[in-house]
Amino acid sequence: MRKSYFIWLAIYGVVWVFAYLAFPSGINKIQLTSMCVFFIILFILPITANKPIWQTILFSIQALTTIGVFHHMGNMFNPYVFLIHALIIAEAVFYLNRLKSFIVIGVQLICAFVIMMEANLSTTILVWYGLLHSLIITALFYFQTVHIRENELSKKYDVLLDEYRKMKRQLMIEEEQARLDERNLIGREIHDSVGHKLTALLMQFEAFRLNAVEQDKEKMTTLKELISQSLDETRKAVKSFTQPEVGGLQGIIRLIRKLEIESYMKIHFSVKHGAFAAPLSGEQSFAIYRAVQEALTNIMKHSSTREARVMFESPGRSIFRFEVINQTTSNYHFQEGYGLKAMRERLEKVGGSLDVTQDEHQFRVKGVIRLIERGGQYD
Repeated sequence: MRKSYFIWLAIYGVVWVFAYLAFPSGINKIQLTSMCVFFIILFILPITANKPIWQTILFSIQALTTIGVFHHMGNMFNPYVFLIHALIIAEAVFYLNRLKSFIVIGVQLICAFVIMMEANLSTTILVWYGLLHSLIITALFYFQTVHIRENELSKKYDVLLDEYRKMKRQLMIEEEQARLDERNLIGREIHDSVGHKLTALLMQFEAFRLNAVEQDKEKMTTLKELISQSLDETRKAVKSFTQPEVGGLQGIIRLIRKLEIESYMKIHFSVKHGAFAAPLSGEQSFAIYRAVQEALTNIMKHSSTREARVMFESPGRSIFRFEVINQTTSNYHFQEGYGLKAMRERLEKVGGSLDVTQDEHQFRVKGVIRLIERGGQYD
């Protein structure tokens, strides 16, 4: 509204300057007063936004003020009054509905008729002005029809977009709930099978240790401690399965912060080319989270340095690329294990790929995910 108002104001200013210059010998008090009223209305029009009745009244008064400005000029006719009337009609058509626009046009036509009749214009000129008026009014009403249709389509689009977002949020919630249910099921299976068997093994081992010979008791104690540690780790794993997952790009930031606080690991994190604004689906975001998590875990386990670089970028918003780089100081040759293979399969499932390379200077994990437009396979 504000932008369109200043455009109207600028156009009115230019037209009125030329109209003033076309007066033969200055202006009198009536003309000056009418002109002031016209511009006062022009300045208070923004206050009446979304008040069509008041706008109709003000546009009509503006048209009436042109009689006071251009009427008492004898046989002289100022052609710029035609442009001013055309601007009043255009504003009415732009801001008002069809019925109220007709009211303003009716008042404007009466004012134009009064001004032209005093100027004693020839019949030919009156016909030409009438024809030009008709063409302008027809064009403006056609614009109004298109404008109304466009507004209706825009409202329908907003409603559909809002429904789409609600459905997408609901799907993400259902997907998260399904994942959590699956994790709970896996946790219960681990607890009921592995946990119970480890507990039974620990009890049998303790009974066996009590009856073992003295030279074997130390080894038995060590093995018992290993079983106890395995049982504790199993319980921790089961507990983590029952907690909601924190995935996605925000989860990666939390993961980096946690690693830096708890593991004294220094991570250089950078974002390029609007990566956070990339249209990733929930499954894609979670796949990226798991890939970065696995890469950082491998660095903690196998690297001799506690420093890594994590980079996200989305050039052209057509792909999403991430890299995890660790500087190496040895010629240790890595071998793809279960973690890297699972990472690659997860990325390929969401339309991505994984590339793991190592040289004498650095270990690099690079992932690329193809972004699909709305309505595509992965959106």
